[in-house]
Amino acid sequence: MRTLYHQPLNPFCRKVRILLAEKNLGFTIVEEPIEARREDFLRLNPAGEVPVLIDENGAVIPDSVAICEYLEECYAGVALLGATPVARAETRRLAQWFDDKFAREVTRNLVDEKIGKRLSGAGGPNSQAIRAGLANIDIHLSYICYLVERRNWLAGDEISLADIAAAAHLSCVDYLGDVPWENYQDAKNWYARIKSRPSMRALLADHIAGTPPPRHYANLDF
Repeated sequence: MRTLYHQPLNPFCRKVRILLAEKNLGFTIVEEPIEARREDFLRLNPAGEVPVLIDENGAVIPDSVAICEYLEECYAGVALLGATPVARAETRRLAQWFDDKFAREVTRNLVDEKIGKRLSGAGGPNSQAIRAGLANIDIHLSYICYLVERRNWLAGDEISLADIAAAAHLSCVDYLGDVPWENYQDAKNWYARIKSRPSMRALLADHIAGTPPPRHYANLDF
């Protein structure tokens, strides 16, 4: 069986989990305590980071970008990068936007500060970082609104890795109740569509001990 080493509130792990489910590829998940730096895990990924995928053929693929590209190349059927070179370039650009810019400006300032530090024993949250994350998220929600006003999905007519990456990050922030959906109706409508897909169900069932999600978190009609 295909195995994914992950952490529940890690957006890069969530991105891979959504993509696997969208492609109807079965897998089991193993929650990896990366702060423990287990020798067996470091043999799989010397960087000591999740996600790491072990495919059915024994291939070991670390890093969410490498995993997603690998799955697109190896498994035909549902294509999530786009049908043309231009579409694939746009999908990759937007996926990178969320994995880099959104992660740096929002995810790390909110999820890592509010939950990551507590779980890893790295101390208390930085209030300045949290304020920055709460301010920065408006820019990204506005950009999502701009995109979906002009397209069916973020990168074009079909759901793609761009939507998956965005949803992965936003689902982590939404677990904290820190997404001001009420101010961005088009972004909320887009998220409701992807949130209602079967590929999101397992993620929405994840709970972090000591930190329950807000009531709307798993509500598909929020």
